[in-house]
Amino acid sequence: MAKDLVRTKRYVEKFYGMKTQLQAVSLKMQTLRSTQAMADAMRGVTKAMRKMNNQLKLPEIQKIMQDFDRESEVMNMKEEMMSDAIDDAMDEGDDEEESEQIVNQVLEEIGINLEGQVLNMPAQTSEWFVKKKKTLFFCR
Repeated sequence: MAKDLVRTKRYVEKFYGMKTQLQAVSLKMQTLRSTQAMADAMRGVTKAMRKMNNQLKLPEIQKIMQDFDRESEVMNMKEEMMSDAIDDAMDEGDDEEESEQIVNQVLEEIGINLEGQVLNMPAQTSEWFVKKKKTLFFCR
């Protein structure tokens, strides 16, 4: 009976070892199945990409983009012309005076009066503002 008990313990240990090995083989097989599924998916994606690349005609797309750009520019020019025409038709003449008043108000707020004198500012800053004022009036 002692020999049978020792033999049974060894069989139990061997069964645990075999169970562990079977689990390892099962995990390897599952890994291989996952790898195969990933390879199949990549194969499908590659086929789809190949079809898309074959259907994609780069010169045609470039021509379409150039046409789009050209037509967009034409539309922008027409829109600008229409806007200018509407502005000219609705011009009341008061806009110039009102915009000049706003510019003068802004200049006064930053310390410049209409005669070009700078009030209470360091020399370097006042020179910059005088230059900007000349530029503002020149741009009109």
